[in-house]
Amino acid sequence: MKKLAIIGYGQMGKMIEQLAPQYDFEVVSIIDLDSDSSEFLRTADVGIEFTAPGAAYENIKKMVNLKKNIVVGTTGWFDKLEDAKKLVEAQQTGLVYGSNFSLGMNLFYKIVDEATKLMNPIKGYDVFGLECHHNLKKDSPSGTAKILSDIVIKNTDLKNTAVFDKLDRQIEKDEFHFASLRAGSIPGTHLIGFDSEADTIELKHTVRNRTGLAIGALLAARWICDKKGFYNFSDIFSEIAGEKK
Repeated sequence: MKKLAIIGYGQMGKMIEQLAPQYDFEVVSIIDLDSDSSEFLRTADVGIEFTAPGAAYENIKKMVNLKKNIVVGTTGWFDKLEDAKKLVEAQQTGLVYGSNFSLGMNLFYKIVDEATKLMNPIKGYDVFGLECHHNLKKDSPSGTAKILSDIVIKNTDLKNTAVFDKLDRQIEKDEFHFASLRAGSIPGTHLIGFDSEADTIELKHTVRNRTGLAIGALLAARWICDKKGFYNFSDIFSEIAGEKK
């Protein structure tokens, strides 16, 4: 069994700990925020990080400087992507990051991609997005919402710009509005809609629990464990998803 460090012991960390043995991992250290963790991390083969946007990059630096590979599930730190990539390359380690490690969501990306291409030449439809998350989520819009917006804009001639804030004006025709709602304990819902005077077509992904995210992160950790390089989970998803337990 490979040795796993869990960095961040919130709901995701606890779920990863519970499922780790099913994916051939022994959890050798659990690191919560703001703990002096270097000695504990030395015994791990790979780490999975789910903490907070302000802590993610420092955790990446700590792991990479210890020559340890890491999977990063935290979002909201992507302004540091280039710095993280340079660090990984310099230290000859491996890192997988992503806005959403759910296998279902990564399939949803592909569905939205194909649907937007299909709808593009059809006249009379406008496209929109909506996401709902729990009231403890620290970023809005989510990283997933941004990816879905990029997919839509890439594949339609109608939209050039994503708008995530509320509008106190009429929306421009080339603006893609993606609204965010935060309430209660909602794990995550993302919807892409195509609306016309005659009907509405909606594509929706609803998270039932966090199990799918944990499974994706564990599969990514197993995949990167003996590799070097800097990878986006969505780019390697198809290869990872085909692996067996």
